[in-house]
Amino acid sequence: QVQLVESGGGLVQAGGSLRLACAASGRTFSNYVVGWFRQAPGKEREFVGVISRSGGSTYYADSVKGRFTISRDNAKNTVYLQMNMLKPEDTAIYYCAARPGALYTATTRNEYDYWGQGTQVTVSS
Repeated sequence: QVQLVESGGGLVQAGGSLRLACAASGRTFSNYVVGWFRQAPGKEREFVGVISRSGGSTYYADSVKGRFTISRDNAKNTVYLQMNMLKPEDTAIYYCAARPGALYTATTRNEYDYWGQGTQVTVSS
């Protein structure tokens, strides 16, 4: 069992930056691939990006590529989502999710076993 807690959300103006954190407790965090998803009001939860167990590989949705960066610090059991050049359409609740194993290209919700409670990101125009 892995417990995940997101933090770092808030209100930011368009063009600004935020860094979200996903803190994990429970089993050995370095055994888990971690993904970020987001859900805007009235929309389906969508994939944002994912990072491999070691942190050496990442994969992003086209909508955030070049603006968002995922990193991890396994010693601190934490994964980060650095979001730059934010747009109003980035407004959503952001969730981190974890799955055991090596498949760091997992992009769908049902590929992940553990989820955090989410953190709200609001980008004003």
